[in-house]
Amino acid sequence: MKSFKLLITGSNGLLGQKIVYAALDRDHVDIVAVARGANRLSNRDGYVYESLELTDEATVRECILRHRPDAVIHTAAMTNVDDCTRNPDACRRINVDAVQTLAQACAETGAHLVHLSTDFVFDGQAGPYRETDATAPLSEYARSKLESEAIVLAPANDGCVIRTIIIYGVVDDRQRSNVVLWTKNSLEQGKTINVITDQFRSPTLAEDLAAACLEAALRKARGIYHVSGQETMSIIDIASQVADFFGLEKSGIRPVTSAELNQAAKRPPRTGFIIEKAMRDLDYRPHTFAEGLAIVAAQLKKKAGPTEPRL
Repeated sequence: MKSFKLLITGSNGLLGQKIVYAALDRDHVDIVAVARGANRLSNRDGYVYESLELTDEATVRECILRHRPDAVIHTAAMTNVDDCTRNPDACRRINVDAVQTLAQACAETGAHLVHLSTDFVFDGQAGPYRETDATAPLSEYARSKLESEAIVLAPANDGCVIRTIIIYGVVDDRQRSNVVLWTKNSLEQGKTINVITDQFRSPTLAEDLAAACLEAALRKARGIYHVSGQETMSIIDIASQVADFFGLEKSGIRPVTSAELNQAAKRPPRTGFIIEKAMRDLDYRPHTFAEGLAIVAAQLKKKAGPTEPRL
């Protein structure tokens, strides 16, 4: 059987790591993992790792032309929503220009491109959303992701967009956090945390999302897919469930509204996805949030969690 060559960008990140590990469990998949700097995965066997600066057009093109992958899963991005507002030029270089370079190189080599996007392309007035619902981005970050979607889905490109929501899980090097780990670690340390009451999301286990991305690459799926957890809840409900699961005191959770928190970038109040298409085409079967927390807890027995949030 002919091998399938898969190139994964952002392999040092939470999702990138999970995709590498998911692909290692598949027969006949040759993996090229690329990210900025040194390899941060604990497992260094069974794949090729290269350091790659995605804003360097010539280097990106050379990498794709040299490896000539059958598919690329592009997870790397500037994802700090407030930083994108404060530094729109950097946001555009990473989230738009780099995607254009990658898409062009994929088109030249015939590689299928799976691109990660976000629920923030919606304004949050009518969630949960289907893939066909009208977009209305509220921030620089959201606009950059919507523009990158258009690049990937252009007729000249063989592409697929996977939108997702608030990813959680455990990374190998303990340098990245998310709402679950931030809540757990902060409460364990006796900290008081401000948690938003009026924003609603569907938390997504990184392993579930990785499985969907891998299927999209192997099946060369096209178009837009919504991939997230099935349960939509407020951010404060997420934090409360984390506290309950780990047996932590919830007095440190301080409820705040979006207006009180006054974040630099505007967020959609309520998203959530209808994931029927992914379930049908990609055999997507997400864990419940409680099941996901149990998976995180099992992984944390071997790893110490980070402390900084990435919401």
